[in-house]
Amino acid sequence: MKLIKNGICAVDGFEAVGKHIGIKKVKKDFAVIYSDRLCSAAGVFTSNKVKGAPVVLTQKYLKDGKAQAIVINSGISNVATGKKGYEDAVKMSKLGGVELDVDNENVLVASTGLIGAYLPMDKIEWGIKGVKDELVGDGSDASEAILTTDKVVKEIAVDFGGFKVGGIAKGSGMIHPNMATMLGFITTDAKISAGNLKKMLKRAVDKSFNMVSVDMQTSTSDMVLIMANGNAGEVSEGKFQDVLDFVCLDLAKKIAKDGEGATKLIEVNVKGGPSTQDAKKIAKSIVSSDLFKCAVYGNDPNWGRIMCAIGNSKAEFSEEKIDIYFNGVKIVNGGVGVDFKKEKVINSLKKGEVKVIIDLNEGRFEATAYGCDMSEEYVKINADYHS
Repeated sequence: MKLIKNGICAVDGFEAVGKHIGIKKVKKDFAVIYSDRLCSAAGVFTSNKVKGAPVVLTQKYLKDGKAQAIVINSGISNVATGKKGYEDAVKMSKLGGVELDVDNENVLVASTGLIGAYLPMDKIEWGIKGVKDELVGDGSDASEAILTTDKVVKEIAVDFGGFKVGGIAKGSGMIHPNMATMLGFITTDAKISAGNLKKMLKRAVDKSFNMVSVDMQTSTSDMVLIMANGNAGEVSEGKFQDVLDFVCLDLAKKIAKDGEGATKLIEVNVKGGPSTQDAKKIAKSIVSSDLFKCAVYGNDPNWGRIMCAIGNSKAEFSEEKIDIYFNGVKIVNGGVGVDFKKEKVINSLKKGEVKVIIDLNEGRFEATAYGCDMSEEYVKINADYHS
């Protein structure tokens, strides 16, 4: 498996564009991903009961397991916009279909940004006009155009020797998925049926995006979409699953590291669980704990915050069996704190990545969750978001 450049466009048959059309003041805010042929396609979507019009429409269009293009805007999410919002989402797909010469029901749509505002359809129509001539074989501009409060682009491409998988994602705040992330788009030239593609995407998402938490807020716009054009022919589904897992996990960790106001990436590995579900509950409870996130920001190895989060997880465990490690240093044995070199742990917390291992000593199951610390900057970003 080799890492290659150009993200989603590293896959043969895919092109993309990202540009500024005026939804945001300066930054890029509009992207199109296009395949030169009809693809098998699948998606996973937010579990939030308030769903944006693009989520509702894209779910509808994906019922046949086919897609050829995705039109995306950032800056306005087209959520809580009623009938007009849905009509605007349909219009986005129709405009894209005309310009790309694709059936509009094979043009998926996605939006991210401010909730409750209507899309400036005049700007979107202007942005789509002539877009087919603007498509290029480099996905970097598209990966930039889908961002909102993100500080860095998130993209990856892998060549496995017989097929390729590329991906881009956005997500920084309002991240506590129960299906996906804020937005994620994956392309591949592997030939996979839509039914199998959906199952495989769900497996990959469960181990990656579903194990990320920035602020315990499941977005109204979350979706991860995958298109497979089949140019590489039949591939081993086992190998494809491994590569898809790798791509999704890489993007998920980039989202966690780029959390709003974050200064550190937190990785929590829970092992020795009585079940996978119990391990997942505990891992996510810890990375979601505001008290623990604040302690990490302050470089404080306060293991009491971890014990509290474990107890709040509703998982099955025995307190007297719990061992806890901070960046490789054992700080709890059998549920009781032990003497450790505090300065050594504090210095390790200052390096930008924090790895916590919880050994429940109850069984053979494990799970890993990813998150970030919480700083004053998180409050500032979200206090000013509407402006």
